[in-house]
Amino acid sequence: MDPHRRIEAIWRMEAARLIASLSRLTRDVGTAEEIAQDVFVAALEQWPSGGVPPNPAGWLHTTGRHKAIDRIRRDRMRDERQLSAALDPTVPDGSDDDLLALIFTACHPVLTREARTALTLRLLGGLSTDEIAHAFLAPSPTIGQRISRAKRTLAEAKVPFAPPHGDELRERLPAVLEVIYLIFTEGYAATSGDAWIRRDLAEEAMRLGRMLTGLLPREPEPYGLVALMELQASRFRARIAPDGSPVLLQDQDRSRWDRTLIQHGLAALDRATALARPLGPYSVQAAIAAVHARAPRFEETDWEAIVALYDALGQIAPSPVVALNRAVAVLHADGPAAALAAIDEVRADPRMARHHLVGAVRGDVLLRLGRAAEAAEEWERAADLAPNQRESRLLRERAARALT
Repeated sequence: MDPHRRIEAIWRMEAARLIASLSRLTRDVGTAEEIAQDVFVAALEQWPSGGVPPNPAGWLHTTGRHKAIDRIRRDRMRDERQLSAALDPTVPDGSDDDLLALIFTACHPVLTREARTALTLRLLGGLSTDEIAHAFLAPSPTIGQRISRAKRTLAEAKVPFAPPHGDELRERLPAVLEVIYLIFTEGYAATSGDAWIRRDLAEEAMRLGRMLTGLLPREPEPYGLVALMELQASRFRARIAPDGSPVLLQDQDRSRWDRTLIQHGLAALDRATALARPLGPYSVQAAIAAVHARAPRFEETDWEAIVALYDALGQIAPSPVVALNRAVAVLHADGPAAALAAIDEVRADPRMARHHLVGAVRGDVLLRLGRAAEAAEEWERAADLAPNQRESRLLRERAARALT
């Protein structure tokens, strides 16, 4: 392997733990990231000629600790206690507590959702500003400014670098899970551009989710989130046609679903179920995905079970999107007339006025009721609201077919 590519691979694996340990020493994630970048540059300068050290992670952490101590000594604003902590050899570098603290700091509620997402990808994913900008199809300067402001906000708000415990952990965990799932959903179904799937972004979210389960082995919802992501990701190969267009669930070749990911997802769901009664929102969504994963064919799906699970989800995490998904399940369980009534209730919600999926689903129901012209109108309106070009084309094609 090319030395630079090997260094980048090692960096991707170790960056989060390095930044986490440096954040504990410096008490500032911005300073910690600057030092970590200096360490990365040092590795790029020294390793190609001198060879990769036998313990590259140890080299990164040792070099980072030395640079952090030098930085603290130069900064007269730092007190002696911080320097003593940095010099303490009994504190392990890149400990799980450090990593947990970094995750919760990057997802702190003082930050906006967009800032949390960008900062998490930067600090925990090891992605560059350009890579994050490319993933979300945003200008690189915009993402850079968002990350800089997030770090400044954390510093100005004096957010402590420490993992939460007990009730505080459970109160703040949903914000962390939300950020990870936002990253996954952007990879699973892109909200802009011509690409339908960004697999690398979804895989990064799954990696972060697995990391969180390792750090919080007694918390059920991280397992529920991992199960949900893995079960959904198992369909990747079947979700895209050879021409790059999306393939709907009912049309997917289930032999192309990734059985390994399904097994891993079901095992994670079992762990969540064993840890909690009743299940949390991510675990319930994973249970819905599990019903689909267990069905050999679309026609053999247990739609009654899915309706019941959506009823449960509507109680613990009510939203118009949950209600719309329940209406889809009602369509297959009880028929199009019942589904149309359920969809029209969702349609009346002003929060769904610009949501393309309402029209997409309503068009399907109207077609089943023999109202083809109305279905085509719904699909045309939905195409105008679709978040990406491929989905828009798919809806317009369905509208055209309905009129032939």
